[in-house]
Amino acid sequence: MQSRARVKPMNVALQKPWTPDRFLAWAETQDERYEFDGIQPVAMTGGNAGHDRITTNIHIALRSRLRGTPCSHHGPNLGLQTIAAKIRYPDALITCTKFPRTEKLAPNVMVVFEVVSPTSGALDRIDKVREYAGVPSILRYVIVESNAPGLQVLYRDNGESPWTVHPLTKNDVLAIPEVGIEFPVAEIYEDIDFRDAETDDEGA
Repeated sequence: MQSRARVKPMNVALQKPWTPDRFLAWAETQDERYEFDGIQPVAMTGGNAGHDRITTNIHIALRSRLRGTPCSHHGPNLGLQTIAAKIRYPDALITCTKFPRTEKLAPNVMVVFEVVSPTSGALDRIDKVREYAGVPSILRYVIVESNAPGLQVLYRDNGESPWTVHPLTKNDVLAIPEVGIEFPVAEIYEDIDFRDAETDDEGA
């Protein structure tokens, strides 16, 4: 997930109270991207080339395996409403429910992917763990590291069960039984050279 920064633009401050519908209508007119924290818009700041490549690889892996099935993958421009009327934009999500192409929020999301950026770690690993747990349809939450290859997979049998956490390395296979697919974790990190990040750290 790209990092976030809470902002209070002048035109935002003049519109209270905020509702999900008002946020969605307002966000559609903005040049920048925002999420909704249940109270006000929160700016989504830019990521980097590595984050973008990882997100692209996830969608490529999902597209090739979901083709011809009732399920579809979306993100990061399709929203997901969580607890307390919050609206998030996961890097990728899967739903097996058909919906109009004009829809702004994905219905009945079953699987969510968030790619962790250096500034979004707490949000993705703490806040969103609780938020996605509050959505009964979400059965699998995949937290994707961007500084080194690895996943934290949170899954449950139903919307009321607690998360079970399972870490995966680049040599493992990510199974998504909820939609009947699986693929090597290595596909997520294709064309990513983590030595670039190490060189940058040494030169800092």
